Amino acid sequence: MKLKLLFLLFFTINLLSGQVEFVAKVSKKTLGINERLQIDFSMNEDGDNFTPPSFENFKIIGGPSQSISSSWINGKSTYSKTYTYFLAPEKRGKINVGQASIEVKGVIYKTSTVEINVTAAVDVPKDPNDPKYIAKESIHLIAEVSKSNPYLNEAVSVVYKLYVSENIGVSGWEETSKPSYNDFWSQNIDVKGLEVKKGKFKGENYNYVVLKKTLLYPQKTGKLLIKPLTLKVNVEVPSKRRDRFFGSIMSMNSVNRTVTAGKRTINVKALPSEGIPDDFSGAVGDFSFNVMTTKKDLNASEGFNLEMKVNGNGNLKLFEIPKPEIPPSLEVYDPERSEKIRTSLSGTKGSIIDNYTIIANESGKYPIGPFNFSFFDPKSGSYKTIQSEKIVISVKSNSQSKQFTKESSNNDLLNKSKELEFSNIKTSTSLNPINKSFFFNNKFFWIIFLTPLTIIPCVVLLTKRSIRKKLDVEGNKAKENKRLSKKFLSDARKNIGNKELFYIALERALHNYLKAKLKIETSELSKEKINILLLNKSIDSSNINSFLSLLETCELARYTPLVSTEMKRDYESASKIISQINKQVI
Repeated sequence: MKLKLLFLLFFTINLLSGQVEFVAKVSKKTLGINERLQIDFSMNEDGDNFTPPSFENFKIIGGPSQSISSSWINGKSTYSKTYTYFLAPEKRGKINVGQASIEVKGVIYKTSTVEINVTAAVDVPKDPNDPKYIAKESIHLIAEVSKSNPYLNEAVSVVYKLYVSENIGVSGWEETSKPSYNDFWSQNIDVKGLEVKKGKFKGENYNYVVLKKTLLYPQKTGKLLIKPLTLKVNVEVPSKRRDRFFGSIMSMNSVNRTVTAGKRTINVKALPSEGIPDDFSGAVGDFSFNVMTTKKDLNASEGFNLEMKVNGNGNLKLFEIPKPEIPPSLEVYDPERSEKIRTSLSGTKGSIIDNYTIIANESGKYPIGPFNFSFFDPKSGSYKTIQSEKIVISVKSNSQSKQFTKESSNNDLLNKSKELEFSNIKTSTSLNPINKSFFFNNKFFWIIFLTPLTIIPCVVLLTKRSIRKKLDVEGNKAKENKRLSKKFLSDARKNIGNKELFYIALERALHNYLKAKLKIETSELSKEKINILLLNKSIDSSNINSFLSLLETCELARYTPLVSTEMKRDYESASKIISQINKQVI
């Protein structure tokens, strides 16, 4: 009987020890609306398909993070797996945290519902010596927006500044989320060097650096959202621990602080519907408009150029120059577009030109213009129209052809008079046949005969090829950028060990490589657009991410301590990724 009882007890203990436990534990069950709650979902056996509760009326501010621990003590093993969340309550009152579930060996286990009592805001004790508290109070990321209520297609600038208190240091940072500009045309403005400046933040002295500058043109009306930039910053905070003999601060504490610029909303106004010109094509800003020709007087079959130029400050890349109406007797070729544009925080400035080549085939007088160009001026809130002057092209008949005809007629008359003059003279002669074998069909004859026929086509082909090369502006620019990419990559290799020169050369090599391969100006593009262009070229996303990561490294590495081995690694990575992209470009 005793043996049976012992066996039953041993079996019960084994059964209980092998039972799966899955529980929810909270850091506190009563908290203020301004406090944070930690909740752990723990199990004593490994499971699959973990499903958390919906966390209704809570905002997840951290997690899930996962931790696993196991041990073997005195022949007994223990195992624990925990999923941790950090929550912020969104309203006061009694809030239930629902059930979480896990699957262990084909069986579903669920936690119990936990009731949380959320009260009014409470005073949170602050330790002025706590490094995390010091970092929180001493570092701030701000997005400065030039206009919060612009017109459609009016320039808006965003400047991201990192403010740091004078009594702490920063050893580095990384972007955890990039800003996004949906419904905006955007262009990043190059920040040349992270220059530390002095400034005020909330009335106190701070150091700050400008991290990013972006120019935006809203492409739709209404409330448009700018998603925030978020950084994880490594902050060096004084420990407040002092040397017991001399009283000086002994060390610094390194803590991580996540800062965000916060979401910004831009309320975009529609352009006025009243008084809109018929020829308005979307130009917004302040512009001038000029139409000019290279010639006004010419002969038939000659050509001239018609230049239509818009100059000023505004959305220069987002509208079309008016197309000229040319008399049908003039032959017009498609225009060549040229742009001279620079980007700043106030907008895109410069000029765009459409250059038309026109051939005059018939004599006469041909009026060209006047032409209208309309734009919206956001400063005055009104539309403006500029009208070009009327140009008259005078085409004369070709005098050379008339002169040729006149000279031919005179020659005919002269020949006839000579025939009459010598018609009375009787002439007789005896002719001997020439020796044809002396010249015709011999080697010298065929050399003289065939040499021009061979040389002339070659000269024509070489001339055309030379002209095509000169006119191939994009091709020539791509070749030059390819040469510069190789040069700067070589300069980077030579400067391994010199951090500043190395990363300047490496960054230039990467940018010139993009210019050569994609035929773009990288200074006018954001990393997001470079990503899209490379995807359109069928480049693997892993190679694109590596390329963009190298660009970002070049921007930040010059301002953080690095050793030669890391520079060598970055150089090898650049050579490798360029080689891989070369193989994939279609």
